Amino acid sequence: MTVCVLHAAAEMFPLLKTGGLADVVGALPLAQSQLGTDARVVLPGFPAVLAGLADLEPVADLGGAFGAGNVRLERGVLPPHGVVVYVVRADVFYDRPGNPYLDAAHRPYADNDRRFALLGWAAARIATGADPTWKPHIVHAHDWHAGLAPAYLRAFERGGAPRTASVITVHNLAYQGTFAASEFGALQLPGDFYAVEGVEFYGLVSFLKAGLYYADRITTVSPTYAREIQTQAHGAGLHGLLQTRTHDITGILNGVDYSIWSPSVDDSIAAKYTASKVAGKSKCKAALQERMGLARDDDALLFGVVSRLTEQKGLDLLLSAVPDIVQRGGQLVVLGTGDPALETGMKNAAAAHPGAVAVELGFDETLSHLIIAGSDIVMVPSRFEPCGLTQLYALAYGAPPLVHRVGGLADTVVDSSLENLADELATGFVFDTFDRAGIVGAIRRAFALKARRTDWKAVVKRAMGQSFSWEAAALRYAEVYQGLTGR
Repeated sequence: MTVCVLHAAAEMFPLLKTGGLADVVGALPLAQSQLGTDARVVLPGFPAVLAGLADLEPVADLGGAFGAGNVRLERGVLPPHGVVVYVVRADVFYDRPGNPYLDAAHRPYADNDRRFALLGWAAARIATGADPTWKPHIVHAHDWHAGLAPAYLRAFERGGAPRTASVITVHNLAYQGTFAASEFGALQLPGDFYAVEGVEFYGLVSFLKAGLYYADRITTVSPTYAREIQTQAHGAGLHGLLQTRTHDITGILNGVDYSIWSPSVDDSIAAKYTASKVAGKSKCKAALQERMGLARDDDALLFGVVSRLTEQKGLDLLLSAVPDIVQRGGQLVVLGTGDPALETGMKNAAAAHPGAVAVELGFDETLSHLIIAGSDIVMVPSRFEPCGLTQLYALAYGAPPLVHRVGGLADTVVDSSLENLADELATGFVFDTFDRAGIVGAIRRAFALKARRTDWKAVVKRAMGQSFSWEAAALRYAEVYQGLTGR
């Protein structure tokens, strides 16, 4: 019998994207559908979502809720693959230009608690029959925006609705959706849900904690991150709760959409190439050097960065190591935007090392492909990293990643130590201690390996041979669902 799953999330590629969450919600339901699961998605009715769907039709009138006026449920399909997407129509809440979470002054909207409570509530309404033609066996909530969905399922069950199982996926535990306790009354949950064993979190309401407490199962986006979030160092204040649920937590690596991220099919790069015919990569390097105003030098070891410029991403640590790259004859390309101090630091580094360091502030999807394809090494030195997609793209493009041994980075990159080279396992460079000595040691190993042509080529080829498919991830999620439904 087909398992029916409803994914509840705030964004979905290609409709709306502010980060990696959208890539997962865009790819996972499709991969699940191809394996025979009936996977659908519910999203807020943001303008970009409504504009990108085909065949939108009304499904149900959900009445007044959360001060949003009359809430309607609509259903459409996402071309070209036809994943069914439900849209919560509450224009008072969602019909706003620009960023889905922040106002024009880059402050979170004052009504974000009600805007995203409505998303979780609508998911629970679909689970309890709002669409007369379809009902999910499982509601799969993603991150804090949908964190209240498992709580509403419990509340509806208390009111006599049949039980629906729920799963929550933590994409980044640092973002928790916390609001003042005085707002709890607006959430339309039973009064006793505001408790330590419930949605209360240090005197606040936490949407993410609600999901972690009420969901039947918890997943994260890598096995190592699943262990890390149960520690005080990485648990963001929730490690106690997560330790009590250790047997309900599964780490499942994100996948890569190789129809978009593969140098053999990528139309946005200077030359296509494969693991067996890698010559095109040097053309991509030359094109990147020209595009960014770097010295044209095929022998210079070129390090690329495509990242938010934040301390979480370890870009402060990278800045401290720029002189070590340049002194050894290396080059550095950075694309990103974020913390003003880090933006300034990167700009200063480029000014201090013309021809060797180039920085472009902002985000440019095409340039990100050019950097991944044209770099010899892609750097992802994150302080913490739930999964990380950049290092997976780098592997596919034969740019061995240089990473800090945390989260999904630890699960996907094998260090080029002597023993790993001898055992034919190495795919990149991994440092253990998050300090200048750690990253500089990895940079030195990269230069040393590049000087050993045969070993370097072997690592590049092995990197390109790694596969992180969405099919593999979908099969792991199917195991989690099976544990809940017996199907």
